[in-house]
Amino acid sequence: MLSGVRIVEFEGLGPAPFAAMMLADLGAEVTCIHRHQPSSVTGPASLLDRGKKSITLDLKSPADRAVALALVTDSDALIEGLRPGVMERLGLGPEPCHAVNPALVYGRMTGWGQDGPRAQSAGHDLNYLATSGALWYASDPGQPPFTPPTMLGDIGGGALYLVAGILAGLLAVRGGARGPVVDAAMVDGSAHMMALLMAIRQAGHINTERGQSLLDGPHWSRCYVCADGGHVSVQCLEPQFYAAFLRLMGLDKSPAFADQHDPTQWPRQTAQLAGLFAAEPVAHWAALFDGSDACVAPVLSPDAAAQDPHMQARGVWQAPGGVLQPSPAPRFDGARRPVAAPPERGADSEAIRADLVAKGLLKEV
Repeated sequence: MLSGVRIVEFEGLGPAPFAAMMLADLGAEVTCIHRHQPSSVTGPASLLDRGKKSITLDLKSPADRAVALALVTDSDALIEGLRPGVMERLGLGPEPCHAVNPALVYGRMTGWGQDGPRAQSAGHDLNYLATSGALWYASDPGQPPFTPPTMLGDIGGGALYLVAGILAGLLAVRGGARGPVVDAAMVDGSAHMMALLMAIRQAGHINTERGQSLLDGPHWSRCYVCADGGHVSVQCLEPQFYAAFLRLMGLDKSPAFADQHDPTQWPRQTAQLAGLFAAEPVAHWAALFDGSDACVAPVLSPDAAAQDPHMQARGVWQAPGGVLQPSPAPRFDGARRPVAAPPERGADSEAIRADLVAKGLLKEV
């Protein structure tokens, strides 16, 4: 879908490499400028580099900065995930890059944003979610809020917003606009992702107090522990789905569960369901609810998810070379796309330099 789109990525952590990987999955030609030493978090040949080309540069070296600027000149978009001001100090901020390529979409990925009181402060996924408000309703009542690591902040509020911003910028450039600077901040994106929840609050279904709202307190919207220590998820919000759930649990005649939306009854109803689920292993509940509209599903590890019949039928997970990883998404016309292998760090350095020389963008290899 993005064939012909060239993107240069300045190696960073987390959401920026993910955004570049997603664009590569969508067909863009992504060249990653790697440091000579790999990250201690993801290591060499990270699956986040799948489908990319790799060149190693020392951006403190004038000669290597010239190579980086030549790549910028030959690209449609740039991705960087460094702390605000670092690219400017390297001489690779928006101004010098737009001087050589006015149409460049300059994509910036940070936690706190390019400005504001915390712009220069360190932080991580959980901190940005805590500040944005997105962490407030996470986890069960009475428990400390916690979300799946990286998914909501780094990826949801960060990488996906950077991808959307870059794609919008590319469309704007095709319409004749100058290349914009995309300021994607995880604190912004995670707050923006709350729009649906805030719409539910607007309708009167969400309270500030945790455990008293439509989605974070009910007995029918949580996970339960099973006899084998595994878990099942339950979220049968609509009345017809709640009825199907009660019927399969043998509770459709119980007056104790007749009122689905009375918060005063939720603790007692939750306790009773917890006892029932704890009496049987996950496999029992998976078989009981299979094929129903009760909105119950086992909580699977990534390895178990890769073996799930539905996930296998759709090819959601792949393991090339024994490395388990998700398949590219979304799909177009139903086609499944294989994942491309990540390059060794610096594997394309010579070829990239030679190509820049051939295009007249670099004086020598």
